[in-house]
Amino acid sequence: VIIINGIMFGVEFAAGYLSGSQALKADALDFAADAATYAISLAVIGSALIVRARAALFKGLSLSVMAVVVLVSTGIAFFDGSPPVASTMGWVGFLALAANLFSVFILLRWRDGDSNVRSVWLCSRNDAIGNVGVIIAGGLVAVTQSPLPDLIVAAVLAGLFFRSSFSIIGQALDESDGWRNAVGLGATGEAK
Repeated sequence: VIIINGIMFGVEFAAGYLSGSQALKADALDFAADAATYAISLAVIGSALIVRARAALFKGLSLSVMAVVVLVSTGIAFFDGSPPVASTMGWVGFLALAANLFSVFILLRWRDGDSNVRSVWLCSRNDAIGNVGVIIAGGLVAVTQSPLPDLIVAAVLAGLFFRSSFSIIGQALDESDGWRNAVGLGATGEAK
């Protein structure tokens, strides 16, 4: 899954850059973040709960940063006004969807794990949702010759990144507090 996401980041970012699609660029960033997320998750799998929770917290915070980057770049593109290449959005969107559905299938049995493992599942699910949005946006760009569908999908993806980020951060913080309470430490790390 790490390899799939790494390859798709390169393919989708290049296609987004060449086609002028903010939605493809946003989805490409999500592929890059997912590859990093999976690598981190794999590195801490079997570690103490607090280590896994901290890794998930880092991943949740990085999703928030990515959402801000997507929103800023989408805002800048709004003033450009030229529509992206719709056909590129469509075929790359379908390729990305196939890659993500395969990843989701591989990861399906871990969707209800701790925050670290759950973050992996959420990232793959978000990608599949984002790919459908990119495909729809590509069709709407082709019909309307307007950049707005592309920009709207990019903004929606940023919102999805924020939502997943808050969910992962919340669960990671709960697990961190649970660990502190289990070893007899308060929120500041001092012994009770």
